[in-house]
Amino acid sequence: MDKDQFADELLSSISHTIIAHSKYPKTPDDAIRYWDNITPYAIHPIWCAITLLTETGLPEKIRYDGYLALLWHDILEDTNLPLPENTRKDVQKLVQDMTFESFSDERERIYSCSETIKLLKLYDKVSILLDAIWMSDSKWNQLVEYTLELCDFVLRKYGELNIVKIANAVCKLRNEIDESA
Repeated sequence: MDKDQFADELLSSISHTIIAHSKYPKTPDDAIRYWDNITPYAIHPIWCAITLLTETGLPEKIRYDGYLALLWHDILEDTNLPLPENTRKDVQKLVQDMTFESFSDERERIYSCSETIKLLKLYDKVSILLDAIWMSDSKWNQLVEYTLELCDFVLRKYGELNIVKIANAVCKLRNEIDESA
């Protein structure tokens, strides 16, 4: 794929994400972020995908399949729009493998998932933590614990990626704020 093809794919893939979450959400809550009930939900998968694409230490296959999986990882569970018809089989499998019934289901099954799914889930969880001011302390702490478990795995498997640094910083942030209050 050349740079023009990649730019075209990126544009159409982001557009599909925005359309899926803004025009075809399963519920009104699936179209917005909880923290302000205005910001389009699509910023979450877009952030995950773009952040993955900046990981120059990852192999291209993981970055190029992974960014699409992250862009579309909530479409099957939160929208009534299918993945694009021309979605590569590897990407379809990643999206399916990232889809869980609930947070507890995900925590129970994540360790039987592939290394790539664990990596992609770290991007997902860090993005959620970035705007999780709406979460109770209990829910926040559960998410932080899980995120740090994923972070430890990713650090061992892939090295000190940017997402590992971001995860560690975000997980510490609220605790430091709470302690200083």
